[in-house]
Amino acid sequence: MPDTALITGASSGIGAEFARYHASKGGDVVLTARSEARLKALAAELEAAHGIKAHVFATDLGTGEGVYALVDEITQAGIQIDILINNAGIAPAPNEERFATAVANQMLRLENNVAATTPLNVITDMSDEDWDYMLKVHLYGTFYGSRAAARHMTPQRSGSIINISSVLGLRPTAMAPHYSTAKAAIIALTKSQSQELAPLGVRVNAVCPGYIDTPLLAPMNDLMKVAIVSQIGVGRLGTDDEIAEMVSFIASPKASYCTGEVFSVTGGYSG
Repeated sequence: MPDTALITGASSGIGAEFARYHASKGGDVVLTARSEARLKALAAELEAAHGIKAHVFATDLGTGEGVYALVDEITQAGIQIDILINNAGIAPAPNEERFATAVANQMLRLENNVAATTPLNVITDMSDEDWDYMLKVHLYGTFYGSRAAARHMTPQRSGSIINISSVLGLRPTAMAPHYSTAKAAIIALTKSQSQELAPLGVRVNAVCPGYIDTPLLAPMNDLMKVAIVSQIGVGRLGTDDEIAEMVSFIASPKASYCTGEVFSVTGGYSG
């Protein structure tokens, strides 16, 4: 029987594409996000195209109790969770003025004129609420999902948990310290989880996508995208299907010797 994958943040972008990829291989999917309409549309698409079962659970995964309740509801419905993709997330809101200042500062550095650079004030202007919310969505959400899934995977002595981090967890940026910190912490969490769960048959790995052409990048203006692409070795943004293929490999038995690993998929990003 093909594995069943629980995917958080499945209504669009990388999450939706992984659902499509997994369904194309004959696997059932459990789709979670806040937008029930989008999830139902995706479920109908997958069932019609691939003849699999797509379960929809529209919920906000903002609390540990809520995630426990969701996973209990899924398993009580007779659905075994073989794969968990902790994908739900948000992107930092772009600030065009600050970005332009950062570009100007870089030019001054190239001219060896650091004294003339303008403060970005990212840290000084960030509110407690912005900091807390970013960590809550990414780091806490990943922890809540992994903890709830582990309760069901360890008794069955099998399972694969994949935490979606980011290239900015590997190479943090001054423009988004809260996002970079959350994504870096997910890498540490992955390695810690893997050590505990490996003897129990549950693998835990992280994927660090680079800049991927998904709706999360839509708020960026053209200048921002050009600046980002200029730092990508292959000269383009990534695509969500490229990440889905990597995630699918890691989740599969072909990666049975991989746990506690961090897979970087960045196109050679050097930022």
